[in-house]
Amino acid sequence: MQRILSKARFGMVSMATVLLSACAGHSIIPLDIEKQVDPTLSFAQVKESPSTHQGKVIVLGGEVLDATRLKEHTRLTVLQLPTGRNHEPAMDRTKSQGRFLAFQTEFLDPATVPNGTRITIVGKISGAATELLDEMNYTYPTVTIEFIKVWPEAMQVPPRFGRYGFPYYGYPYWYAGPYWGPYGFYGPYRFMYW
Repeated sequence: MQRILSKARFGMVSMATVLLSACAGHSIIPLDIEKQVDPTLSFAQVKESPSTHQGKVIVLGGEVLDATRLKEHTRLTVLQLPTGRNHEPAMDRTKSQGRFLAFQTEFLDPATVPNGTRITIVGKISGAATELLDEMNYTYPTVTIEFIKVWPEAMQVPPRFGRYGFPYYGYPYWYAGPYWGPYGFYGPYRFMYW
Protein backbone atom coordinates (compact mmCIF):
# COMPACT_ATOMS: atom_id res chain seq x y z
CA MET A 1 0.00 0.00 0.00
CA GLN A 2 2.85 2.35 0.89
CA ARG A 3 4.53 1.65 -2.44
CA ILE A 4 1.33 2.57 -4.32
CA LEU A 5 1.02 5.82 -2.37
CA SER A 6 4.64 6.79 -3.01
CA LYS A 7 4.20 6.10 -6.76
CA ALA A 8 1.04 8.19 -6.78
CA ARG A 9 2.84 11.07 -5.01
CA PHE A 10 5.75 10.84 -7.45
CA GLY A 11 3.32 10.92 -10.38
CA MET A 12 1.51 13.94 -8.96
CA VAL A 13 4.78 15.82 -8.33
CA SER A 14 6.01 15.01 -11.84
CA MET A 15 2.73 16.20 -13.39
CA ALA A 16 2.79 19.42 -11.34
CA THR A 17 6.39 20.10 -12.44
CA VAL A 18 5.49 19.60 -16.11
CA LEU A 19 2.44 21.87 -15.83
CA LEU A 20 4.34 24.61 -14.01
CA SER A 21 7.19 24.57 -16.51
CA ALA A 22 4.68 24.71 -19.39
CA CYS A 23 2.94 27.71 -17.82
CA ALA A 24 6.22 29.47 -17.09
CA GLY A 25 7.43 28.91 -20.67
CA HIS A 26 4.42 30.60 -22.25
CA SER A 27 5.15 34.04 -23.65
CA ILE A 28 3.13 36.61 -25.55
CA ILE A 29 6.14 37.29 -27.80
CA PRO A 30 6.64 35.00 -30.82
CA LEU A 31 9.65 32.72 -30.31
CA ASP A 32 11.58 33.90 -33.40
CA ILE A 33 11.35 37.53 -32.22
CA GLU A 34 12.01 36.68 -28.56
CA LYS A 35 15.37 35.15 -29.53
CA GLN A 36 16.52 38.57 -30.81
CA VAL A 37 15.67 40.42 -27.56
CA ASP A 38 18.52 41.62 -25.33
CA PRO A 39 17.16 40.75 -21.83
CA THR A 40 19.91 42.72 -20.05
CA LEU A 41 18.96 46.03 -21.69
CA SER A 42 16.72 48.39 -19.70
CA PHE A 43 14.75 51.45 -20.76
CA ALA A 44 16.88 53.63 -18.46
CA GLN A 45 20.03 52.57 -20.36
CA VAL A 46 18.41 53.26 -23.73
CA LYS A 47 17.12 56.65 -22.58
CA GLU A 48 20.56 57.64 -21.29
CA SER A 49 22.36 56.74 -24.53
CA PRO A 50 20.11 55.68 -27.46
CA SER A 51 22.90 55.82 -30.05
CA THR A 52 25.04 53.34 -28.07
CA HIS A 53 22.28 50.71 -28.22
CA GLN A 54 21.16 51.36 -31.79
CA GLY A 55 20.16 48.15 -33.59
CA LYS A 56 19.49 46.19 -30.39
CA VAL A 57 16.06 44.67 -29.76
CA ILE A 58 14.22 45.47 -26.52
CA VAL A 59 10.86 44.75 -24.87
CA LEU A 60 9.07 47.92 -23.73
CA GLY A 61 5.74 48.37 -22.02
CA GLY A 62 3.72 51.52 -21.82
CA GLU A 63 0.60 53.54 -22.40
CA VAL A 64 -0.20 55.22 -25.71
CA LEU A 65 -0.29 59.02 -25.41
CA ASP A 66 -0.77 59.68 -29.12
CA ALA A 67 -1.06 57.68 -32.35
CA THR A 68 -0.66 59.34 -35.75
CA ARG A 69 -0.75 57.80 -39.22
CA LEU A 70 1.91 59.40 -41.42
CA LYS A 71 2.76 58.74 -45.05
CA GLU A 72 5.37 56.04 -44.43
CA HIS A 73 4.47 54.73 -40.98
CA THR A 74 2.28 55.01 -37.89
CA ARG A 75 3.92 56.92 -35.06
CA LEU A 76 3.11 56.12 -31.42
CA THR A 77 4.10 58.39 -28.55
CA VAL A 78 4.29 56.09 -25.53
CA LEU A 79 4.62 56.69 -21.80
CA GLN A 80 7.01 53.94 -20.68
CA LEU A 81 5.75 51.69 -17.89
CA PRO A 82 7.64 48.79 -16.27
CA THR A 83 6.46 45.35 -17.30
CA GLY A 84 5.54 42.53 -14.97
CA ARG A 85 4.48 38.95 -15.46
CA ASN A 86 4.28 38.03 -19.14
CA HIS A 87 5.48 41.55 -20.12
CA GLU A 88 2.21 43.24 -19.14
CA PRO A 89 2.72 46.97 -18.37
CA ALA A 90 2.02 48.26 -14.88
CA MET A 91 -1.09 50.36 -14.23
CA ASP A 92 0.68 52.95 -12.05
CA ARG A 93 1.84 55.87 -14.22
CA THR A 94 4.09 57.20 -11.45
CA LYS A 95 6.47 54.28 -12.12
CA SER A 96 7.24 55.60 -15.61
CA GLN A 97 10.85 56.46 -16.50
CA GLY A 98 9.95 58.65 -19.45
CA ARG A 99 8.56 58.58 -22.98
CA PHE A 100 9.58 57.00 -26.25
CA LEU A 101 8.49 57.02 -29.90
CA ALA A 102 7.60 53.79 -31.68
CA PHE A 103 7.19 53.50 -35.45
CA GLN A 104 5.13 50.82 -37.21
CA THR A 105 6.01 50.57 -40.90
CA GLU A 106 3.12 48.23 -41.73
CA PHE A 107 -0.34 49.77 -41.64
CA LEU A 108 -1.59 50.34 -38.10
CA ASP A 109 -4.86 52.20 -37.74
CA PRO A 110 -4.52 54.78 -34.92
CA ALA A 111 -8.14 53.98 -33.95
CA THR A 112 -6.98 50.53 -32.76
CA VAL A 113 -4.58 52.10 -30.24
CA PRO A 114 -6.42 55.15 -28.83
CA ASN A 115 -4.91 57.28 -26.09
CA GLY A 116 -4.71 55.36 -22.83
CA THR A 117 -4.22 51.94 -24.46
CA ARG A 118 -1.65 49.79 -22.64
CA ILE A 119 0.76 48.06 -25.01
CA THR A 120 3.87 45.91 -25.03
CA ILE A 121 6.30 46.45 -27.88
CA VAL A 122 9.28 44.47 -29.08
CA GLY A 123 11.27 47.02 -31.03
CA LYS A 124 14.63 47.66 -32.63
CA ILE A 125 16.28 50.79 -31.25
CA SER A 126 16.72 53.26 -34.09
CA GLY A 127 18.12 56.30 -32.28
CA ALA A 128 16.52 59.38 -30.77
CA ALA A 129 14.41 62.40 -31.70
CA THR A 130 14.36 65.73 -29.89
CA GLU A 131 11.03 67.52 -29.92
CA LEU A 132 9.21 70.18 -27.97
CA LEU A 133 7.30 68.81 -24.97
CA ASP A 134 5.22 71.65 -23.54
CA GLU A 135 7.87 74.36 -23.20
CA MET A 136 11.05 72.28 -23.15
CA ASN A 137 13.08 70.16 -25.54
CA TYR A 138 12.68 66.46 -24.80
CA THR A 139 14.77 63.63 -26.27
CA TYR A 140 12.69 60.57 -27.10
CA PRO A 141 14.39 57.21 -27.70
CA THR A 142 12.96 55.79 -30.95
CA VAL A 143 12.20 52.17 -31.80
CA THR A 144 10.94 50.39 -34.89
CA ILE A 145 8.18 47.97 -33.95
CA GLU A 146 8.82 44.27 -34.60
CA PHE A 147 5.86 43.07 -32.51
CA ILE A 148 3.04 44.81 -30.64
CA LYS A 149 0.58 43.46 -28.07
CA VAL A 150 -2.48 45.53 -27.16
CA TRP A 151 -3.74 44.77 -23.65
CA PRO A 152 -7.45 44.84 -22.85
CA GLU A 153 -8.77 47.54 -20.56
CA ALA A 154 -8.34 46.59 -16.91
CA MET A 155 -11.53 45.86 -15.01
CA GLN A 156 -12.14 48.35 -12.23
CA VAL A 157 -14.15 46.97 -9.31
CA PRO A 158 -16.26 49.76 -7.80
CA PRO A 159 -16.03 50.06 -4.02
CA ARG A 160 -18.94 49.06 -1.78
CA PHE A 161 -19.55 51.05 1.34
CA GLY A 162 -19.83 49.35 4.69
CA ARG A 163 -21.51 50.02 7.93
CA TYR A 164 -19.61 53.18 8.86
CA GLY A 165 -19.17 54.58 5.37
CA PHE A 166 -15.74 52.99 4.79
CA PRO A 167 -15.21 51.28 1.42
CA TYR A 168 -14.53 47.57 1.11
CA TYR A 169 -13.88 45.57 -2.04
CA GLY A 170 -14.97 42.23 -3.41
CA TYR A 171 -15.65 38.91 -1.77
CA PRO A 172 -17.32 38.09 0.57
CA TYR A 173 -19.39 41.30 0.58
CA TRP A 174 -20.36 41.66 -3.09
CA TYR A 175 -23.97 42.51 -2.38
CA ALA A 176 -24.84 44.72 0.53
CA GLY A 177 -28.59 45.07 0.01
CA PRO A 178 -30.43 48.31 -0.54
CA TYR A 179 -31.46 49.03 3.08
CA TRP A 180 -29.96 49.15 6.53
CA GLY A 181 -31.32 46.62 8.98
CA PRO A 182 -31.15 46.53 12.77
CA TYR A 183 -27.86 45.76 14.56
CA GLY A 184 -25.71 46.62 11.54
CA PHE A 185 -27.23 43.98 9.26
CA TYR A 186 -28.15 44.88 5.74
CA GLY A 187 -31.72 44.09 4.81
CA PRO A 188 -32.99 41.70 3.75
CA TYR A 189 -31.39 39.71 6.61
CA ARG A 190 -29.80 37.00 4.49
CA PHE A 191 -27.17 39.56 3.40
CA MET A 192 -25.28 40.15 6.62
CA TYR A 193 -22.31 42.42 7.09
CA TRP A 194 -20.79 40.34 9.90
